[in-house]
Amino acid sequence: MEPLGSTLTATYARPPPAPTSFLPAISTLASSYRNSFPHRNFTHSLSLPWRPSTYYKVASNFPTLGPYCTRSQRVSESSMLPFVSNRTTLFTRYTPDDWYRSNLTNFQESNTSRHNSERLRVDTSRLIQDKYQQTRKTQADTTQNLGERVNDIGFWKSEITHELDEMIGETNALTDVKKRLERALAESEAPLQVARECLFHREKRMGIDLVHDEVEKQLLTEVDVILCCQERMKLHLDKAIAQLAANRAAQHELEKDLSDKQAAQRIDDKCHHLRNTSEGVSFFRGVEKVDATVSVPESWAKFTDDNILRSQCERAASAKLRNEIENLLVVTANEMWNQFNRVNLAFTNRIAETADAKNKIQVHLSKTLQEIFQTERTIESIKKAIKEKSAFLKVAQTRLDERTRRPNIELCRDIAQVRLVNEVYEVDDTIQTLQQRLREAEDTLQFLVHTKATLEHDLAVKANTLYIDQEKCMGMRKSFPTTLRLVGYC
Repeated sequence: MEPLGSTLTATYARPPPAPTSFLPAISTLASSYRNSFPHRNFTHSLSLPWRPSTYYKVASNFPTLGPYCTRSQRVSESSMLPFVSNRTTLFTRYTPDDWYRSNLTNFQESNTSRHNSERLRVDTSRLIQDKYQQTRKTQADTTQNLGERVNDIGFWKSEITHELDEMIGETNALTDVKKRLERALAESEAPLQVARECLFHREKRMGIDLVHDEVEKQLLTEVDVILCCQERMKLHLDKAIAQLAANRAAQHELEKDLSDKQAAQRIDDKCHHLRNTSEGVSFFRGVEKVDATVSVPESWAKFTDDNILRSQCERAASAKLRNEIENLLVVTANEMWNQFNRVNLAFTNRIAETADAKNKIQVHLSKTLQEIFQTERTIESIKKAIKEKSAFLKVAQTRLDERTRRPNIELCRDIAQVRLVNEVYEVDDTIQTLQQRLREAEDTLQFLVHTKATLEHDLAVKANTLYIDQEKCMGMRKSFPTTLRLVGYC
């Protein structure tokens, strides 16, 4: 039995055996039937001296020799009729044995032809049945392959759809985190502006209060902390933008692959359901010679698998970046809040110290004013005392001057004279002492006035510092963003 798909070489296709007859026209029996001239009676003139019918009479059961003669051996009618001597040449060329052998050969070839024809019919029927079964099996195998291909496409399409849904969800989640990061970055501008404003306002402190205190150190630290947090936020924001671009590129490849898979599945499913009786089937000559394929099953599956692997890698990187951004938002919010509280604590302590210093200055100023008042009264008392002592000195000096006019011996250095002299010296010394004390009192008053002015200036400085720290700075710092806003929530 010949294998399916092989070329069958039937016996009828072999060349026929060579004829044993030496006649040149017997081997071309089939063609002689087609190429023979139709038999017709010759029309001869009645004036001919011989009778052609005598030579042409044959039994009805035997065929004439005319159909078996080759074209080269025939003599045209026009060339025969005028010459009677050609009869012997035309009709006495073969012997009876030749004639019988020719008939036997024809019979054998007829039997052979019929036998070959019968074998041809049987082989053809078997060939038709085999080819029909083979074609049916080939079509069934092709239909099965198309069905398997549709299933393969459906499997990879489901894998792509699942991965595409996961990628879309991850992209949306990363987009939300990116928006939170942008809002947190915008919210950090307000605390930074507040810290800088506080530093700017505290530059307006005056005198000794313009110190590099703990509040200023904490404010500078707060500015550095916020700037550092913003720098990290901007870095992760750039990473998020790049990751979103990578996610969208992977998603685009998945969507393109999914679209191709859907189109291929639709075409293969249509091909899978095509039957011999389906509408739309037609001949497309030469289509089997056109090879427009660009992949094999291995590369086809690897292409989709690579797209899925790329999407999974990008999705994993996106999830990792999203977690980093989440942690960053919490860390930066805590850092800014902790530094904000440290600055407020420093402000509170500094305000308390300044208020305490201001209160003490006020107490000292009050005492100084009281002392100035007492000193002024003392100066007035000294001046009054000097004025009173001047009257006593005048009396004593006037007495001594009058006693100098006593005559002669009356100018006695008596006790009264001595007492007057002593009184003058005593009163003058008293006046000098009072004048010295008056100068000292005036100097003390001057120093007290200077101290009062210093205390008043220092009091104004402390009041200005308290106004800056308590009113301006702490007033602005009451509007610090909440933790929810610092982590990007509205």
